[in-house]
Amino acid sequence: MKLPKAADRLWRKYFGRIEIDDPRPIAEEAPYTFYLPSENELLAIAPGDLVKVIIRSVPPSAEWGAERMWVMIIGVDGETLSGELNNIPSDIPQLPVGSPLEFRRSDVIDIDWSEGRTTPPPPSPIHRDYWERCFVDHCVLSGESPVDYLYREEPDMAQPGDKYPDSGWRIRGDYRGLTDAEINARRMEYVALGLVLNADDSWLHLIDEPIGARFIRDFKTGGFVPESP
Repeated sequence: MKLPKAADRLWRKYFGRIEIDDPRPIAEEAPYTFYLPSENELLAIAPGDLVKVIIRSVPPSAEWGAERMWVMIIGVDGETLSGELNNIPSDIPQLPVGSPLEFRRSDVIDIDWSEGRTTPPPPSPIHRDYWERCFVDHCVLSGESPVDYLYREEPDMAQPGDKYPDSGWRIRGDYRGLTDAEINARRMEYVALGLVLNADDSWLHLIDEPIGARFIRDFKTGGFVPESP
């Protein structure tokens, strides 16, 4: 039986526990949208630094699968970090701010270096962001189909003040054997380029092609060739 929200929070407050997620599988599945600190950065974490980890309520919250929260580091013992929760969870009542936490360096997903460090932090690795938007067939995002055809047109979805504008890329899945009606009936989504790359990055080398570029997959070779005019 599902408890009312207030009763659920009360039960978890007194009897619940928490788990800290290992972020590495997430980074492996989403390499173009989820970036982890480098090994050098993880090794440099010291008392006074703030680090972010993914914390999950057990039993689970009805609102959030997990929450990303900051922890003030107070102790370092090899691969083990200890600290105190530095912000208020949205729905983990068993974890008040200031709670002691212990976790692995590899659990850290972000670092805010202390200004009082005796040694400067190592430089962060440079990576390219892929947050510009595009239209893509849902079947590509779901993994049901690889990218088959893509073209870049004048962006027409951007709105004033958009943080991540329309890139102009329009990306279609495999349509061999389908009628025009079946192709046009496919659901399309307006998402970040990185989400498409997470599903299929075989076209990454084309991402900076100019407006007007059109490519189709050669299924014999697996590569892309310019579409004939």
